[in-house]
Amino acid sequence: MNKKPKQNKYKPEPSLSKGKLVPASQKRTRKIFISFGLLILMSLGAIWIYDAITQCPFFTIKQVDISGTKRLEKNEILQLMGVTKETNLFEININTIEQKIICHPWVAKALVKRSFFSTLVVTVVEEDPLAIVNIENMTNIIINTQGHPFKEYEPQKDKLNFLPVISGIDLTQDSNTYKFKGPLFNSIMNLMEIKGFGRIDGIMGDETIGITIKTQDIYNKNPENIQEIIPVKLGFDQFEEKQIKAIKISTYINTHFPDKTISAMDLFNIEKIFVTTKETNTLHHNIYKGA
Repeated sequence: MNKKPKQNKYKPEPSLSKGKLVPASQKRTRKIFISFGLLILMSLGAIWIYDAITQCPFFTIKQVDISGTKRLEKNEILQLMGVTKETNLFEININTIEQKIICHPWVAKALVKRSFFSTLVVTVVEEDPLAIVNIENMTNIIINTQGHPFKEYEPQKDKLNFLPVISGIDLTQDSNTYKFKGPLFNSIMNLMEIKGFGRIDGIMGDETIGITIKTQDIYNKNPENIQEIIPVKLGFDQFEEKQIKAIKISTYINTHFPDKTISAMDLFNIEKIFVTTKETNTLHHNIYKGA
């Protein structure tokens, strides 16, 4: 029995010379060259547009709007920024200008934005001073409301004689910076948040007895009594309760002893308070003990 011949399924590959098919490697090469060419054209176009914008007189800074300054003058901010009437609005680096402004010790934050085609908008947040810290053998330092030191105190320039002066605390090194920290300093910061002790001229800290403030006997309403600066020992805590106690004692003395005025008050132990009084027109002293 004769076998049928099998069909030959082999098909020869088409000749490249006929141009019908292109190898995949050549396609990838073409795409790479085309992409590279487009990238060069886009780069050149971007450079041309950048040069056109940064060299165009239309985008020269004509106005600088500055807000948020209380202590600093506008000219000081402009000098820190380093911009002039010939500076192009799109040539400057916003982040660099913000850092230049923040370098000033009185500046806490700065935000710089471009507006329209020739205006630069600058928003400044200045430091909010809380107190002056007197450190032995060092220049006095100003701290802000967060308790962070931000500059040396210059009385003639800063003019902060209305702030209380803190003594008895030292700077502590933390990483690469120096700051105030510890239980005593935390107590001072807690005290500064409470209003009602009158104008505090001085805050003396002591690691053993805590805080003693120098303030006025503002609770004594007798107009004939001179409101002198008196020491008030407060310890480390319970400042709000001690403030209420001080008001009650001062009111009591004002009501029942109108010829006397408070010259010192010890509120270290709220359960055992000592108050020193003196005659309004004499140097005679008495000690009043209250609970």
